Amino acid sequence: GLSQKEMAAEFDKWNKQELDSFLIEITRDILKYEDNKGPLLERIRDTAGQKGTGKWTAIAALQYGVPVTLIGEAVFSRCLSALKDERVKASKVLKGSTIQPDVKDKSEFLNHIKHALYCSKIVSYAQGFMLLREAAKENGWNLNYGGIALMWRGGCIIRSVFLGNIKDAYKRNPDLSNLLLDDFFKEAIEKGQESWRRVVSSAVLWGVPVPALSTALSFYDGYRSERLPANLLQAQRDLL
Repeated sequence: GLSQKEMAAEFDKWNKQELDSFLIEITRDILKYEDNKGPLLERIRDTAGQKGTGKWTAIAALQYGVPVTLIGEAVFSRCLSALKDERVKASKVLKGSTIQPDVKDKSEFLNHIKHALYCSKIVSYAQGFMLLREAAKENGWNLNYGGIALMWRGGCIIRSVFLGNIKDAYKRNPDLSNLLLDDFFKEAIEKGQESWRRVVSSAVLWGVPVPALSTALSFYDGYRSERLPANLLQAQRDLL
């Protein structure tokens, strides 16, 4: 594993590359922060609260029938974290994987994690713009998607350099149906997906929960599938 200082250094490196963003920056700063008792993070209870924006987005996604799976999973992960007492009890009786983490090249695996995070981030934004597009269609709105990306870059929790790439994508094609189909993002996924798959599969084998990375990969594989097993689901529904 890595110490908090080592993790902070890695986030600092990522913040100077394609992952440059507000959340990467503050994560670096949180990992670095120490007081007279040592690192503060380890003394913060591992139960996350929520203000409601994620829940509202998930509800809207269900209402419009858009698979915004990452935000939904993020909300559910917070709900799971709130079950602290149950998790403590479960940790004593529920067995996990017997496969021990084995990383032969730490630097290489950290690079895999960086690519996995970047690919998942692309999927998350793609899903968000899918929701905006469907809402615009249902309500007769004429949305400037590139302008929205620049507005977010101006100042909010999801602001990042990455939003400029989204603006460029919609400038190239204002009728773009999904960011994943833009050449820039398509090439980024192609470059990073082997790392993405390696990280998710390793986490599953080791029993490490990675809900956002795994649901992003599942969405990507579903979206790129010409044929899905939903025909069986529909047959089951028709039989009822």
